[in-house]
Amino acid sequence: MASQYQGANTPADPKHSSRLGLRQRFYLAEVFGGLKLTGLRFFANMWRHTLHTIFRIKSARGAVTIQYPDERRPYATRLRSLHRLVRREDGSPRCVACMMCETVCPAHCIYIVATGHPNPEIEKVAERFDIDLGKCVFCGYCVEACPEDAIRMDTGILEFSSYSRGGMIYTKETLLALEAAGPNGVPTSPVPIPADRRAP
Repeated sequence: MASQYQGANTPADPKHSSRLGLRQRFYLAEVFGGLKLTGLRFFANMWRHTLHTIFRIKSARGAVTIQYPDERRPYATRLRSLHRLVRREDGSPRCVACMMCETVCPAHCIYIVATGHPNPEIEKVAERFDIDLGKCVFCGYCVEACPEDAIRMDTGILEFSSYSRGGMIYTKETLLALEAAGPNGVPTSPVPIPADRRAP
């Protein structure tokens, strides 16, 4: 009968064993295998580029390196990128400080302080609305939970690093200043956001 006992580090499938076989211990064979795979990809890609460039065969296109950040590939419109707050037609924030986004956030990175709105038809407004992007996991729950569609993750901005933890905190004014990405997913707000920025 086959061995029914499996140790903690011994997978059931022998192909995925954590122990190295004789061929794998002889690293030179593995190095040549890697060089073979890389060479095949390289020359196949070079042949496609040659067919496309010299012989003008449009269907033969090789892999292309995007020269980031000078060139940017268009992102899908459903991509979760940097948050932004949406304004009403009168220019005021659409957020009514219902605390739904703050409540549903699994990372607890949203902080809201509510205050009364000068318009009696609107009960509350967010006096303070901060998002700590150092904690954010970009799950999109805040967008789904918002009953007013006041918060969105459609800026197309993926470059928002900072040299300090304070620089990762985005205030209401910063979030209101960001715009939605264009139809091709390219950001319309200034990118990249300076890494030396500080939270006010």
